Amino acid sequence: MSLPIKTRLSNALKEGTKADKAIASYMSGALADLPFETAASIAKKVGVSEATVGRFCRSIGYTSFKNLKDHLKSDIADYPWLMSDRLKELQKSAAAGDAHLTRGMELEIAAVVSVYECARMPEWPRVVKRLASANNIHVAGFQTERGIAQYFANQMQYVRDGVSLVDLAGGNFAEVLASGKDSCLLIFEARRYSRLAKVLAQEAQATGIPVTLVTDPFCDWGHDVADEVFAVPTQFNQFWDSTAQMASLCNLLINSVFMELGSDVEDRLSRFAELYGRFTGHVGDPVAQVAK
Repeated sequence: MSLPIKTRLSNALKEGTKADKAIASYMSGALADLPFETAASIAKKVGVSEATVGRFCRSIGYTSFKNLKDHLKSDIADYPWLMSDRLKELQKSAAAGDAHLTRGMELEIAAVVSVYECARMPEWPRVVKRLASANNIHVAGFQTERGIAQYFANQMQYVRDGVSLVDLAGGNFAEVLASGKDSCLLIFEARRYSRLAKVLAQEAQATGIPVTLVTDPFCDWGHDVADEVFAVPTQFNQFWDSTAQMASLCNLLINSVFMELGSDVEDRLSRFAELYGRFTGHVGDPVAQVAK
């Protein structure tokens, strides 16, 4: 088989039935655990029949779930886990009480690799060009992801004009949906998903506004409402899912936009530093004399 399992699951998320998307979403977020699963256990977790899991496996090119697991072994063997000597030593010496920390660290290291893989996706250059050229960039985040959205918006405002954090209190998203200008929308969302995120994406697409969704691997509705979906791992053996790696993706995306815009950004950043120095000042030597 030429296509890796991750690619086949990603394709199913875009093109499959509702049940297919649910199974693909679960498998994408639990690749490391699939060798210990059965078709029955996955069916129970996803809420489908065991036969449906079997049909799904056949639809993406495997004879059975067991056959999928057999191919998964070779896929994982080639995966860049970045196991340094220091990490290996930590694994050996981990006591029973803190073994979960070692497992969490392994998952986070793998997540960083996954984020960098997003930057190699064919959708990435398209999003970068849009973020560099659109008149207006609207950034939205709901629930705990609103902090990630604000971080991205604040950072992008240094790089270019026309970047705004969507007002969640207005109740109508008019600044996005009724602006009538060349704009795009970037949404950050993870489970349990806010209804507003899905509805806003749907309305934006209906209005002709391109939508990019940064979410977790379990989002089975993203490809239906967004032009691009970047799925970031969020499970790190902790009590709550963590969206920390979304910030890593933010940094990569901002860096790509910076490179796309070129040398003009340097003048803008210098002006920002000068203004901050004039009004607020920095610790140590200021860039500009603070105004009295």
